[in-house]
Amino acid sequence: MAQRYGGKYSPNGTSSQSDNPSSSGAYKGATVDPVGARSNVLFVPPIVLAFTSINDGAVGLGLGLAGAGALLLGAWLLRGGLSAEAAYNARKVARRPAFPRKIAAALLAGVGVGIAAFSNEPGVIAPLIYGAAAAVLHVGAFGIDPMRDKGMEGVDTFQQDRVARAVDEAEEHLAAMRDAITRSGDRSMIARVERFQSTAKDLFRTVEDDPRDLASARKYLSVYLMGARDATIKFADVYARTNDPKARDDYEALLDDLEKNFSARTRKMLLDDRSDLTVEIDVLRDRLQREGVRIDREMK
Repeated sequence: MAQRYGGKYSPNGTSSQSDNPSSSGAYKGATVDPVGARSNVLFVPPIVLAFTSINDGAVGLGLGLAGAGALLLGAWLLRGGLSAEAAYNARKVARRPAFPRKIAAALLAGVGVGIAAFSNEPGVIAPLIYGAAAAVLHVGAFGIDPMRDKGMEGVDTFQQDRVARAVDEAEEHLAAMRDAITRSGDRSMIARVERFQSTAKDLFRTVEDDPRDLASARKYLSVYLMGARDATIKFADVYARTNDPKARDDYEALLDDLEKNFSARTRKMLLDDRSDLTVEIDVLRDRLQREGVRIDREMK
C-alpha cells in the first residue's frame, strides 16, 4: 500500500517531532535483526539437494530428501538460536538457552552434508570428512550457544523465574502493539509506538536487574500494557478506515501519558535501588568502625 511521505517539510507536515525533545529517542535501543542473510541463505542448499535428487532413483531420492530435511531443520534451529543469543546478550541477567539450538544446527548441517556426500560417493570416510568439515565451518561462521548463566550470582532463581515470565508476557503485548500499529499505515505513529516500546523496555531491564521490583511494576507489565495493546488495535482499525485526526490525537495523548508513567516508575525504582545501596554502605561502615577499622575517606 502506498504511503504519503510525512515530515517537517512535507505539505501537511509539522515540526512537532523536531521541536519535541523527547522525540530524539525514537530510535533508542534499536537493534539489528540477529536473523540475517547469512542464516537465511542456508535454506537454499536443502531445496537444491531435494530437486537434484529427483532423478537419482528411489535410494538416491530417499537419501537426498533425508539430507535436505536435516539441512532444513538445522537452518530453522539456527534462526531460533540466533534470536535466543541476541536476547541473552541484551540482558544483564539471563539464563543460558535451555536447548543449544546453534550447536544442534551445526550437527544437523554436518549430518545433512554427510548424507548428501554418501548419496554421491558411498562409503564411510568421505561422508565423515565432508560432514565434519560442514559442522566445523558452521560453528566458525555462527558460533555456539551461550553455555553459562549471566549475572545470576546471588539471585533468587524463583524470583528470577517470576520476572522472566512477567517480562515475556509484557514483550508479547509490545509485539502485538507493533503488529497492530503497522496496519494503520502512519509512519510517524509507528515511530511513536517504537519510542514508547523503548521506554517500556527500560522498565523491563530495571526489573530484571532487581527482581524485588516486580511487585511494584507488575501492573505496568500486565494491566497497563494490555490496555495499551487493546487501544492500539482499536486505533489501527479505525485509523486505517477513516484517517480520523481526532482518533490520532487521542491515541498519541494516551502514548504520552503511558510513556511519562513508565519513565517515572523506572526512575523511582532506580532511586530506590540507590537508597538500598546507601543503606548497605552505611551499615558496612558502622561494622568496620566497630571492628576498629578507621575510615578516613568517605564512600560515595
